[in-house]
Amino acid sequence: MANPTIDPTLGPVLARTGDERAILDAFLDFHRATVLRKARGLPDADARRRLVPSLTTLAGLLKHLALVEGNWFARLFAPEPGDIYLTSQEEADASFTLGPADTVEALAAAYEAACDRSRTIAARFDLDHVVPHPQLGEVSMRWVLVHLIEETARHAGHADILRELTDGETGAI
Repeated sequence: MANPTIDPTLGPVLARTGDERAILDAFLDFHRATVLRKARGLPDADARRRLVPSLTTLAGLLKHLALVEGNWFARLFAPEPGDIYLTSQEEADASFTLGPADTVEALAAAYEAACDRSRTIAARFDLDHVVPHPQLGEVSMRWVLVHLIEETARHAGHADILRELTDGETGAI
């Protein structure tokens, strides 16, 4: 009998007996959606507010994760002319820096578009497909998916804490 406290419609729950790809995709999409839920519904000023010593803000997380999606999927698996894989700390810091046009809705839309592009690119490759990586030598699609689950989940945790500090809202869903 299923545990009645677990939402049976959550992607990771639906994929619980799926193949490896279905499970990896479900967990990554769950964490992507969690980050979006944490940022949406806040006034821009609240989403931009720095509540911790680092550059991390709810709005900044959306901007950073959009860059992360592009870096790991588009730039590695479907690079376009002139694409350069970003590796420096300065580039990472810049990905959290907000400009005047960086509203929650604009950033959320950009993140969703980056995630959609990542899904499209990832679907073209099997999990064992390997590509060159400028720092690691080579990475497989499987490794990239697991890495993105880890990074997105970590930032979803940051978003959860920032949202709680902002207006008291808690919970992943």
